[in-house]
Amino acid sequence: MSAPQLTLYLAESGLNWMKLLVLMEELGVSYNEVILDFAKEEQKTEEYRKLNPNGRIPTLVDHSNNDEVIWESNAILKYLADRYDTEKKLTVTDEKEKADLDTWLFYQASHQGPTFGNCQWFMFYHPERIPSAILRFQNEIKRIFGVLNDVLSKKEWLVGNKCTIADLAFIKYNDYAIHHLLPTNFNVEREFPHLAAWHAKLMARPAVQYAINHMLELDVGRERQHVNGVTHSEFARTATGIARRGIAAQAAKDEVLVNV
Repeated sequence: MSAPQLTLYLAESGLNWMKLLVLMEELGVSYNEVILDFAKEEQKTEEYRKLNPNGRIPTLVDHSNNDEVIWESNAILKYLADRYDTEKKLTVTDEKEKADLDTWLFYQASHQGPTFGNCQWFMFYHPERIPSAILRFQNEIKRIFGVLNDVLSKKEWLVGNKCTIADLAFIKYNDYAIHHLLPTNFNVEREFPHLAAWHAKLMARPAVQYAINHMLELDVGRERQHVNGVTHSEFARTATGIARRGIAAQAAKDEVLVNV
C-alpha cells in the first residue's frame, strides 16, 4: 500500500475539520488522520506548533507537495480544491464565480463560525449562565440563516449552479445550530425553507454521511475512554467499522509528528 498523499490533524470532536473530510472523500484522495488529545493539550505542544503556530485544529500536511503545511479550515478547503479537484467538480473556473466562492468562504469564517461558536460557549461552557448573551447569539444565528435563505430562494447552490466548497463549508455549523443551538420549538423548515432544503441536499451526499458517521464513531471512542474508563488501546482492540480508521491514525500519531 502506498503512503497517503495527505495527513490531517484533527480532534475527536470539533466543527471545522468535518468539511475537509467531506472534500477529501469527494475527491478520492488518500489521507491519514492524526487525532490530537485536547485533554492533554497536544495541540499546544512544540512539535505541533511547528506545523500550526496558532495551536488549533485542523492542520493539513501535503506529502505529495514537499510536505506543504496548510492551516485554517477554509484555506485548506481552497488548497485541496485548487490542487486536487482537477475535474473542477466542486469548484469553479469563471473569474466572477471564483470571487463569489471566496466571498462565501470568508463569510463562513468571519460570520458563521465565530457567531455559532460564541453561542455554543455561552450555552454549554461559560461558568455563569448569561441569558442575554445566549439570546444575542441565537438571534445572530437566525440573522445568518436569513441571509443564506434569501440567497438560496433565488438559486439552488451558493455559487456556479452546482455544489461547491462554498456550500460544503457551511454544513457542520448549520447542522449543529439546528440541533443544539436554536430553541427546541424553533422550526427551521418553516422559518427558512430554502436554507432547510439546501441543507437537506448537502446532508444526503454520501461523503457527508461518511464524515458524520466518522465523527460519531470518534465521539463514541472518547466517551468510552473518559466516561467508562476504557483506555484508548482497549478501545482500539474492539473498535469496528469507521472507528478503526481513526484509532489507527491515533496509534501512528507520534511517528507522524516526528516525520513531518
